[in-house]
Amino acid sequence: MVSSLTCTGVIWAFFSFVCAGVSCVGFFMPYWLLGSQLEKPVSFGTFRRCSYPVRDESRQITVMVEQCGRYASFQAIPSVEWMICTVVTGLGCGLLLLVALTALMGCCVSELISRTVGRVAGGIQFLGGLLIGSGCALYPLGWDSEEVRQTCGNLSDQFELGTCEIGWAYYCTGGGAAAAMLICTWLACFSGKKQKQYPY
Repeated sequence: MVSSLTCTGVIWAFFSFVCAGVSCVGFFMPYWLLGSQLEKPVSFGTFRRCSYPVRDESRQITVMVEQCGRYASFQAIPSVEWMICTVVTGLGCGLLLLVALTALMGCCVSELISRTVGRVAGGIQFLGGLLIGSGCALYPLGWDSEEVRQTCGNLSDQFELGTCEIGWAYYCTGGGAAAAMLICTWLACFSGKKQKQYPY
């Protein structure tokens, strides 16, 4: 099995895979924002939620359904900022995954990753990390939505948590993106072997 990667390139492929995996897991999990409602734990992601209130008509009370799931439609996401965050972060995660899988293929396929391709891949990783970082920066703008306010003691507002706290998935998503931008982009510059010159 012949690799098209240098030793640095193999390290780059490994870090690319880890950063993409961490960012994607963080993006998918609904633990970006943690709070409580009706004495039950509630958590939000960009497009998913755990625990939601439902009106029990037989007893004429509101009860919490303790299940996780995504919103019924894109329009059901509580704020426009979270809709934008979902799209931007999803695109960024897709770019990181694309580069990570290409880098892993470079470990097995000769002449797949040249120095130029490695540098372009690093640029794509930087863009992906930038998109995810933008999504993480947009997320607090949606804390003033009615759903979040009900969960955060009616004290939350844009960039104001109220009684809620930031969850581990938010840190995973942002941390994976930051590592991709700072570490993987730099390693990508040294990942590919020099192309052989063929006389024709």
